[in-house]
Amino acid sequence: MLIIVAFLLLFLLPSPWNLIGFLVAIPLWLLELFGWNRTVKNRRRVVGAQTLIGKDATVTEPCHPSGQVRLAGEIWEARCDAGAEPGDTVRVTGRDELILVVEPVS
Repeated sequence: MLIIVAFLLLFLLPSPWNLIGFLVAIPLWLLELFGWNRTVKNRRRVVGAQTLIGKDATVTEPCHPSGQVRLAGEIWEARCDAGAEPGDTVRVTGRDELILVVEPVS
């Protein structure tokens, strides 16, 4: 954003002030860029089936013990040892490859 401001200052301000404004805005833009890079670089990526553990899902196909659940708009294969009927709410407690291990929410 500051790079746009720097170029606007360069073209819109009168003669000596356009260069001064540009030379002030460029280092500020570099500081903003460096700060943004430091905050984003080491952020952990949140992807994959392991991020679903602990979330609630709705059973779409009976789980006796295998069935299907809907979670975040997606249909997942699920295993529920306690059993669950369509419409029940279950909590994801683990996963076995791409099969979610669920248990009924009490």
